[in-house]
This record gives sequence, structure tokens and C-alpha cells, in this order.
Amino acid sequence: MSIDFILPDIGEGIVECELVEWLVKEGDRIEEDQPVADVMTDKAMVQIPAMHSGIVDKLYYAKGDIAKVHAPLFAMTPEGEAGSESAPSAPAAEPAQAPVAAATTGTIIEDFILPDIGEGIVECEVVEWLVAEGDVIEEDQPVADVMTDKAMVQIPAMHAGTVVKLHYGKGEIAKVHAPLFALERASTGGTPAATPVAKEETPAPVAAKVEKPAPVVASNEKVVNKKAVASPAVRRVARELGVNIHQVPGSGKKGRIFKEDVVAFNEQGAQPTAATSSTQTAVGGTRVEPIRGVKAAMAKAMTASVSTIPHFTYCEEIDMTKLIKLRGELKEVYAKQDIKLTMMPFFMKAMSLALKQFPVVNSQPNEECTEITYFDDHNIGMAVDSKVGLLVPNVKQVQTKSILDLAQDIARLTEGARSGRVASEDLKGGTITISNIGAIGGTVATPIINKPESAIVALGKVQHLPRFNDKGEVESRAIMQVSWSGDHRIIDGGTIARFCNLWKSFLEEPTNMLVHMS
Repeated sequence: MSIDFILPDIGEGIVECELVEWLVKEGDRIEEDQPVADVMTDKAMVQIPAMHSGIVDKLYYAKGDIAKVHAPLFAMTPEGEAGSESAPSAPAAEPAQAPVAAATTGTIIEDFILPDIGEGIVECEVVEWLVAEGDVIEEDQPVADVMTDKAMVQIPAMHAGTVVKLHYGKGEIAKVHAPLFALERASTGGTPAATPVAKEETPAPVAAKVEKPAPVVASNEKVVNKKAVASPAVRRVARELGVNIHQVPGSGKKGRIFKEDVVAFNEQGAQPTAATSSTQTAVGGTRVEPIRGVKAAMAKAMTASVSTIPHFTYCEEIDMTKLIKLRGELKEVYAKQDIKLTMMPFFMKAMSLALKQFPVVNSQPNEECTEITYFDDHNIGMAVDSKVGLLVPNVKQVQTKSILDLAQDIARLTEGARSGRVASEDLKGGTITISNIGAIGGTVATPIINKPESAIVALGKVQHLPRFNDKGEVESRAIMQVSWSGDHRIIDGGTIARFCNLWKSFLEEPTNMLVHMS
């Protein structure tokens, strides 16, 4: 099976190079890392090594031609597959039929190049293959889930065809602009001369690779759910439990798999070995995991924030009793319209109203802190504790939206964040952030500013505590602690206190908030 070697990045900003010298010729057997060609960029001479051992089938450029970066440089048959065509046990009739099939169907094998998946993204982790070698796929069918340092991204197929080879294993780091998988598809004309050679070998390897996943599954149970219709969150639960999701029978419509299905399957599968595992307790060991994806991005962002922004924290308590009552009255009404009314839309709208009077809280200084940019739009972010790490999508232009508009935006962003699938636009352009840590627990926090923003608030859990009313009587009130962190270069303590007091007044007296809405 012939595959294309893609000319990799050979220097920042380099998009093409001159083929100075081929160090191999067609038909040569080459070793992994063996120099194949000398190429000249506008900066230096670069030697291109082979990524695999095998046989060179075709050189796509002549000496002196201009080769394009991220385009095929030469075609080769990898070593493990090169020997299969001369195997003595193969019947003579089979190889003779292969070229005929290739000529009739007009198929080619080509690599799918991982495209740009976000500004500045150069690599990603392969979280889950949604296809296997040998699978027939359709155009735009999801092929893989990959994790960048910002979010989970699903990679669709550009063409219909048969998956010949997956170039990465689950958990490995894939490079942008490098081959992700090889696909056999119908030719549209202009097939390279090496294609007939590839077709001679295609039937045998593909047939073998269809069986490749079988040993993994056979050790447990047969595949009962080939398509495995499940959300990314459910797939992640399966990965964390070590469950092959294709073995899990789905209880939903059309066999959709839910989290409960995966958990139940795992518990059933764990029963035979429970007695053994209970007698063995690991001691003294360690486990090292690389920090990747969203977690790596969070580590860098938080380090940059605390090392460049002088933080100060201001805490206050808010009486949520009236707002909780109002939300309870409205919740059931709007639930009939499929609108999930949480407390977050009220927090955001009240914050937007307060920002109108304190625009410095919605501003950002430059790196040198010589200028301040004030934003008319209130793009309020909300920190979401997703399974892939901390994500902070933001609701755009809160100042123009109603409580119900905000509720719908928040529901969409929360669902996307928890599954790890948030559009890059939803993660950009935030001007201030709310962290609802109280949903998990805790009352007071010292939140870290989401640089380059200037302020962030952490909401504590609501507690029913005794407080004195206007008559001096003790009564139970729903109290929430809030903790603000501000950029002390541009926001002083008095400003954050007055801003918080105004925000607090809108939350404690919802009718006051309604009066100020435009």
C-alpha cells in the first residue's frame, strides 16, 4: 500500500522550497530517518529524513522543482506492507485481480491532512477515534475527537471512502498540517503514476485491518453497538472507566448510549474480578501524566495572570432571599417553553447594569499599563468546571439582552463547555468573569483574574443564616458570600466596593433591577 510522504514545516513562515538533490531514487529501499532529499529554503539548506522504512514508489518533483510545504513530496510503501506483495503463500490469481479492480474503480490512497483547528494551535491530543481501520466513511462524517489547549474539536472527513490507516494512537499528540489518517477514495482524475502500485496491495491490507480491532474486543465481549451513538461526555466517561463503548448496549432511541448505560456495563464487567482486586492494594507507587490540552492552557494562563497582575480581593455577602423567591415563581412558567431559568442570568444582568456606572471594571490595560481600553460591550464570562478542564465561555453583549435571552445563551454555552465543545468565538473577547464555585461548595475564595480582563467574582454557596430584620428580629435569610479579585493597577478598593454595592442592590431588590433595565 503506497502512502504519500508530506513535506513538513521546515522553518517559520516557509511555504515552499527548491528540490536541490534527491538522495534516493524510485525503487530504493529506505530506512526510518534516512535522508531522502536536500531542499533549499530562502534561509538555508535543509535535509529531509524519511518518517518510515520502506520502498520509494514515486518522486513527485524533479531536481530544481519548487516543492510545497504540507504537500506530498514522494510516495512510498511502508516496510511492513512492502513484503506482503511477494509472500509465497499468496495465490497467483489474487495479485492479478487487484490491478483490474483498481483500474475499474479508479481509487487512490491519500493522507488526510489535519487542518488548522484554531488560531495559534499547532498540535492536539487524539482523544477518541470515531472510526476504525477498514471502516467505510461518508463525506463530513466525524472521524476523531481531538483536544486542543482550548476545547474539544471534532474532525470531519473531507471525502467518502475507506479508512486505510490511522497515523496516531489514542492519547498521542497529532500535528496540525501533518497526516492524520490515510483514506482510500474514488479518483477524480490526475492520479499519480504510483497509484496502480498502491492498488495491487490495497485489497489484502484493508481486509486485514478490518479485523484489527477484533482482538481487543474479543478478550471481553463482541461488539453490540457498532455505531455507538453517544455524546462526547458519555464517551469520556467510558474512557475514564476503561470501557469499550462499542460493547455497551444503548438504552436510548436508536441505540443511543447514556452515562447510566456505561456505568451499569462497567459494574457488571467488574464483578468477576472484584474479589481479586479487593485483596490487592497498591502501595508506594507513583503515576506521572503529561499536562495537556485545556489543563495546560489553564496552567499557563493562571501563571501569566498572577505574575503580571497585582491582585486584591474584596468580599461581601448578599441576601438572595427575594431573588430566589422571584426565580422560583418564574422557573416553572418558562420551563414549559423549554427555557431553563437559573440564577446566572440575574447575576449577569445585574452586573451589566452596574458596569454602566463603573466602566473601569469593564476595561483592560495594555501590557505596559500605559493605556486603558474601555469596552462598550459587556461580554460576561462564566467559568465552567468541565471534564476537559476549566473553560470560560462568555455571553456577548449582555447589555442588550433580556433575562430570557441570557438564559438561553447560558444554557447553550454551559452544555457546550461541559462536553468540551465550545466554539472558539465563544471563548474569545470576554471582558469580566463570574466563577460559580458555590455550585460545588465553599463560601469565600480568592479567584484569579482571567487575563487580560481586570476583575472576576467568585460566587459562594447559598446558606440559610440568622440575620436581624428592620425590626430587630432574628429571621432566616438566604445568604451568599461573593469574593471579588481586581487588577490593582487600575481598580482601587473604593471602586470595587462601590461597584459591588450597586450590583448587590440589584440582586437583593429585583424590582430595583427591573426599573433600571432599558
